[in-house]
Amino acid sequence: MRQVFHYIDGRQMLGSSPGRGEVFDPATGQVQAHVPLGGAPELQSAVHAALAAQPGWAAVGAQRRSQVLFRFKGLIEQHLGRLARLLSSEHGKLLADARGDIQRGLEVIDFICGAPQLLKGEYSSGVGPGIDVWSMLQPLGVVAGITPFNFPAMIPLWMLGPAIAAGNAFILKPSERTPSVAVELAALLREAGAPQGILNVLHGDREMVEAILAEPAIQAVSFVGSSDVAQHIYVTAAAAGKRVQAMGGAKNHALVLPDADLDQAVDAIIGAAFGSAGERCMALPVLVAVGETTAIDLRQRLITAIQRLRVGAPEDPDADYGPVVSAAHRQRIERHIAMGIAEGAELVVDGRGLIVPGLEHGFFLGPTLFDHVRAGMRSYQEEIFGPVLQMLRVDTLEQGITLASAHPFGNGAALFTRSGAAARCFAEQMQVGMVGINVPIPVPVAHHGFGGWKRSAFGDLNQYGTDSLRFFTRTKIVTQRWSGRD
Repeated sequence: MRQVFHYIDGRQMLGSSPGRGEVFDPATGQVQAHVPLGGAPELQSAVHAALAAQPGWAAVGAQRRSQVLFRFKGLIEQHLGRLARLLSSEHGKLLADARGDIQRGLEVIDFICGAPQLLKGEYSSGVGPGIDVWSMLQPLGVVAGITPFNFPAMIPLWMLGPAIAAGNAFILKPSERTPSVAVELAALLREAGAPQGILNVLHGDREMVEAILAEPAIQAVSFVGSSDVAQHIYVTAAAAGKRVQAMGGAKNHALVLPDADLDQAVDAIIGAAFGSAGERCMALPVLVAVGETTAIDLRQRLITAIQRLRVGAPEDPDADYGPVVSAAHRQRIERHIAMGIAEGAELVVDGRGLIVPGLEHGFFLGPTLFDHVRAGMRSYQEEIFGPVLQMLRVDTLEQGITLASAHPFGNGAALFTRSGAAARCFAEQMQVGMVGINVPIPVPVAHHGFGGWKRSAFGDLNQYGTDSLRFFTRTKIVTQRWSGRD
């Protein structure tokens, strides 16, 4: 049985806390590894190592830190296939999706290698007689990231790259369901030349999270996960005087207008709704058809497309998506399907009970389609986070914008249309943080930033992009005067 370790001060270790967790292979349903569930002793070791390493790391300067991160990027690319297989084995996503997970994280590392330029301050000369004013961005010290199961490489890289480039030491708490890739990343960063103690990886459950939130040496916490947990982390960490960015859940909507290219729209929506088994905060679980004719046409096209989908093992080259992450998560999704039926939505395609031959104990769930969903239904209001697509019907674009904007989540939304005027109206009026026009999953590129509105995000600054450097640094303003005399 494989053993996962903490990574503290440049070394892998089990730690002294007695808790242990099981890491499953979602395709087989079997336990493949054990992971230590740490607590205060392990956190104190990591904090001690981070505090010792951080001042020297900050002092080497942004250019040398960027060189380490550039080598880090090269090492990840060198080991990409191995990392993707490890990631896929713990999450269940297809190998192609696992490689994409890592590649999207590398885009942030690529961007943050420009830290010498990005960390430049501002300068004003002669603001008064002999007086100049200038600013500098300085690291916070020791910071932490708490990441979800669904992107075991991308989201840690989103966080640790900017934090470490800015001169901080970083403590990473990955999901205990997908823990191994984080340890591998820490080892590769050390190989790239980062000092021991600059990146520490701690495994654990809620006990470890609460310890991180209470630890006074940790100056900032970055989080991605469910909205209830995000709100708790935001409130708790802020009350402890920490800087916080906490990204929560989502219920992204796709509006389809009568003038849309329906072939393109259906192909995009199928991929966005069911890809990676719907376990993405930027998935499209809600389809809003504008006009009854559009709804009827979309429904038939969706049924045909869903019937062509293949659910299979992560290494199956013909599969469209693999299993969900755990048996408990599959049961949660199935409860939401049952809830939708009980609330009166029409179950058009039922994905429950899917068996993949040879993998009878895997955590598989077929694609599910609901029609005639209404806004007041609880199954619509809540995040399902699985391969379930819900279709609602409205008469006009304005009604669709009002409907989608009223949802408590505000992560992203997409519009399918040929009309520039409709697209402009949608982009301006939608109450979400990220908008796609004929783009089903509008995740911004690395030099912009990722973040939603309402219950999809708690805090003032987005993930990655220039916001990430603002989050992981303090601005110091210097006003200086020199007389003309020696």
